[in-house]
Amino acid sequence: MNISLSMWSVHKLWYEGKWDTADFLGFASEAGVTGVELLSCFWRDKEKDIPLIDEALQKHGLKVACFSACNNFVTADDSQREAQLKEVTDAVDAAVHFGAKVVRVFSGDLPNDSISFEQGMQYVIDGLSAAARYAEQKGVTLCLENHGLFAGRSDQVMSIIREVNSHALRSTFDTGNFLLVGQSSSDAIDELKGFVGHVHVKDFMPVPEGTTGAVIRALTGELFLGKIAGEGAVDLKYIFGELKKSGFDGWLTVEFEGDEEPRHGSMEAVNHVTRIVATL
Repeated sequence: MNISLSMWSVHKLWYEGKWDTADFLGFASEAGVTGVELLSCFWRDKEKDIPLIDEALQKHGLKVACFSACNNFVTADDSQREAQLKEVTDAVDAAVHFGAKVVRVFSGDLPNDSISFEQGMQYVIDGLSAAARYAEQKGVTLCLENHGLFAGRSDQVMSIIREVNSHALRSTFDTGNFLLVGQSSSDAIDELKGFVGHVHVKDFMPVPEGTTGAVIRALTGELFLGKIAGEGAVDLKYIFGELKKSGFDGWLTVEFEGDEEPRHGSMEAVNHVTRIVATL
């Protein structure tokens, strides 16, 4: 298993206009990882960005572990669903360009009560089925992140994978997000091991009402605070151990979402993950 760093870990610096992707790649090299996760939401001008990213990747000796789409298939508008499919197929093309074998995808979220859960799920299945057919042709694997109402739990992820029925759709196992739907990440890996194509290493800690900072309200109503990997409630050693036993040899991508300064939090998370992997 190799360790990479997601650009989402330092998204605050990008949104504040302090960093571009090349800055992130320089930092990732300093952090000691060998790969990175890039995201479509950080494109400014693809025609100008791509050559600069290519140059920075070569300069720092980094591989692109994953290119992440930021799609949402749950919309009643046909043209919007087509646009979301293009978001994924464009991400597949970007992955091919950068030599990545994996594209992270989402299912989607209900915009309001005008769409039923059943209809929303059908939009997800239809969108991912079309996207998987394209990914198959390009030799890329789509990896569905456990996130939100439609694919938050491991049983939902497995159901979608089975329904789409393509070798080009697997799981992006996000170690933290299961907590946000009331599921233990350790229980989730017991169900999904063998179907994992990519891992997001994230940690959360349950906190009481009134807590401020990088707090997320789970679908269960509980509050969770983003933490540096190893400082929250997720048993990363157990999860990594089960992944290894299942034969997983892909990327463990650190995705820091805590209150700490992003560079510090990312560095500490990478160091913790590196220490665990060394003991396996």
